[in-house]
Amino acid sequence: MQELRLQAHGMSFFALADGPATGPLVLLLHGFPELSRSWRHQLPALASAGYRAVAPDLRGYGESDKRGPFDLRTLARDVSELIGAIGHERAIVVGHDWGGAVAWATASYHPEVVDRLVAMNCPPPGVLASEILGNPRQLLRSWYIFMFQLPLLPEWVLTRQSANAVGQALRGGSHVREVWSRQETAPYQEAMLKPGAARAALGYYRAIFRRPLKTRRDGRAHRISAPVLIVWGARDRFLGRETVALNKLAPYLAEGNRPELVFLEDAGHFVQNEAPSRVNEELLRWVGGRAETA
Repeated sequence: MQELRLQAHGMSFFALADGPATGPLVLLLHGFPELSRSWRHQLPALASAGYRAVAPDLRGYGESDKRGPFDLRTLARDVSELIGAIGHERAIVVGHDWGGAVAWATASYHPEVVDRLVAMNCPPPGVLASEILGNPRQLLRSWYIFMFQLPLLPEWVLTRQSANAVGQALRGGSHVREVWSRQETAPYQEAMLKPGAARAALGYYRAIFRRPLKTRRDGRAHRISAPVLIVWGARDRFLGRETVALNKLAPYLAEGNRPELVFLEDAGHFVQNEAPSRVNEELLRWVGGRAETA
């Protein structure tokens, strides 16, 4: 596996990469409170099938620059320009959690760079905004988003006791908790302790909270035409599976674009870590198996 330093959208991004440079690009976007290493099970599997698999630390995370802003338009442009910085014109874009939100936004704002979209345990941002506003059950599940709007306190909570809250979030959001040993959560905790990291990670939540209705309007105005696969760990404690009901997805997708939904019943929110073999199987099946390199 390679370590890359990429320049895109005026930022410096760290990334992990595997597979032939001439293979079709699969860009993998992590969520909160994670890193590029969240895709360590998927990178070699995709590489072995002939794909160029690249997983960046998103803006504000890990070894990438910590500067904002953190609104979805900015984050989507990061992805669009990262694809070019890697040397490709288009990519299969895969995202989990916040990376899923960014993947949805990229397919919406920059359809020219997205061949296919894979979202894992993340609905379109507009759907989540609607559910928080109108679904009491999802509102209760999303209590932490409101806590994250407070000044300073969330940063303290995330970083106190060697960022122990990060390890707790990874284990607590999982159905298969044994994948998150203390040794495994240590890199994520260490990353959150870097100067500016906690504020940047929380910046994603603060930016989207300010204008939830605009998020919904934008998603419906820029409907997605790329083929969509949704892989969902059904034991998710943060997001209900009703957030990806077909009738709720429809306003955000171009007419006739019906997504494929795969529910993994024995996994929770951090699905690609809890059920890596099943996720790899579904990814490779959906992208067409072995890639043809140029």
